[in-house]
Amino acid sequence: MTELHNLKPSHGSHRNRKRVGRGPGSGTGKTSGRGQKGQKARSGASIPAGFEGGQMPLQRRIPKVGFTPLNRVAFQVINVRALEELQEDEITPQVLMAHGLIGSLKEPVKILGTGEISRTVSVRAHAFSASARAKIQAAGGSVSIVGDKA
Repeated sequence: MTELHNLKPSHGSHRNRKRVGRGPGSGTGKTSGRGQKGQKARSGASIPAGFEGGQMPLQRRIPKVGFTPLNRVAFQVINVRALEELQEDEITPQVLMAHGLIGSLKEPVKILGTGEISRTVSVRAHAFSASARAKIQAAGGSVSIVGDKA
């Protein structure tokens, strides 16, 4: 019967730690697996990421352009032509999710104006482009803004 005093890890699941610098028989004696001389063989050696031995490092050589805005709102975009293919009369983010057109209900949805729509639909989304709004309303449909954008 297995009891606390005779428990063992399964075979092959545990390896002994490498004892470096403990003689030639250990396989990691003398230089302790650090090779011969050089900066990385010395004690206290820590080379920063991206350091190239004094050469101007890549991240400083290449030009820096643009910036990433901290408050960017990443919309999930749907075109008007995709709304034409849906058989629903009222289109909401939940309907788009059910048809696999968007990946998440947590991110805002924006309707863009590529394509045409010929039937009357009521569309609810977080944002609309001007051309999408015009096309939906021209087909007799209605647009309404849902919640906030973030």
